[in-house]
Amino acid sequence: MSALLQKAKDSLHIRDVYLRDLRSACFDGFDPKYADDLDSLEVQTMHFVRRSEVVQLDSQEPLLFRVFILLGTRWVDPRVSSEEHSTQAMIEAEFVAEYAMSEQLEKDCLDEFALRNASYHVWPYWRELLMSQCTRMHLPRLVMPTTQVAQNSEGSES
Repeated sequence: MSALLQKAKDSLHIRDVYLRDLRSACFDGFDPKYADDLDSLEVQTMHFVRRSEVVQLDSQEPLLFRVFILLGTRWVDPRVSSEEHSTQAMIEAEFVAEYAMSEQLEKDCLDEFALRNASYHVWPYWRELLMSQCTRMHLPRLVMPTTQVAQNSEGSES
């Protein structure tokens, strides 16, 4: 673990994780409840740290570090050549993880934490939301790993 990440972990304390945006849809007449070929669909996933920010809500409260994380899953028909028409269904969400800051941190520390650690707090909420939404939409049940790090955690900025 890098020194920057350890410093951030020592100074940031989880306060809240919440859903900011949720979109789900079936496209082009696709009805998973009656589809015969659900097993032929490919599952594609998305997991990105979109941005982060430091905010102060009022002078009596500690600074907050907020990390915005995009997650998504889509079911694609590999037999359809056009990417635009191959997507049969999708579920996408944006979560916010909020942390109280016990001290002011440099941007490098915050970026390292956002890209490498915030997803650990958001992931259980995404897993539950995705599994329950799949059930509600009659989409195939997905077994998700217990943890996952954002796809842009290697060498990207938040």
